[in-house]
Parts: sequence; C-alpha cells; structure tokens
Amino acid sequence: MQLHDLAPAPGSRKNRKRIGRGPGSGMGKTSTKGHKGLKARSGGSVRPGFEGGQMPIYRRLPKRGFKNYMFKTYNAVLNIKDLERFEDGAEITEAVLREAGLVKGSVDGIKILGDGEISKKIVLRKILVSQKAKEKIETAGGTIE
Repeated sequence: MQLHDLAPAPGSRKNRKRIGRGPGSGMGKTSTKGHKGLKARSGGSVRPGFEGGQMPIYRRLPKRGFKNYMFKTYNAVLNIKDLERFEDGAEITEAVLREAGLVKGSVDGIKILGDGEISKKIVLRKILVSQKAKEKIETAGGTIE
C-alpha cells in the first residue's frame, strides 16, 4: 500500500445537500422550506422551549428547592502530598502555590485535603484545611494560621 492508494471506505463519505441550486436539483425554488411562514424566513425559528403558545413545561412544573448560585464559592483543592515539594519551614500562601503552578485561574480559596503524607514542617497562611490534613501537618510539626 502506498500513500496514493489510501481512500475512505466506500459509502463512508457523503456529499452535503446543496439546496437552492435550481429546479434540476430537486431542491430549488423554496429550498425544501415550503411556502412562507416563520421557518421559511431567514433566521426564522422559534426559541428553545417554545410550545406554539401553549404554556411551556418549564413554566407548568412547580419549582422546588433553594438555588444559591450567587453566593457559591469555588475552592482550589490540593492534597498533603502536593506540599511535600516545599522545603522545611516554608511559609505557604496562595501566592506561593500559584508560583509553584499548583493553583491556576480564578478561585475564592484553597483547601488542603489529607491524601498522602508530609514529613516537613510547613506554615500555612489563609488556607482552608480538612481535619485529616490538619492532624498530619501538626504531627509533622507544622502550623496553620
């Protein structure tokens, strides 16, 4: 087999429908859109969820629960094992973690979880810590402020 012998499998490639190209194509004149009406117009279509004037289902169904989108916080999540790269006695803040490439993008806070082990004394400032991670950091001699 050579490069010029390569071809797609028979029947796997199909030409697109070219509408509005004259009566001989079978799809001329109204271009498969019928006569007049909203859907025959340029850009004409109903919005998603429109049911022809009937009360749409998203308005018929009762709404339940409480949505707290406005006040939701997004925390960057790290594990204890990610902090092992810092030297003994290091002060770890959000800026330090960003510089190390562990935190990227827009976040409201940083939380450390307890997966892995740590052997170095580190000082965490303005960082959320899970209970398990707190125990491991304090056992290694570190502090959380």
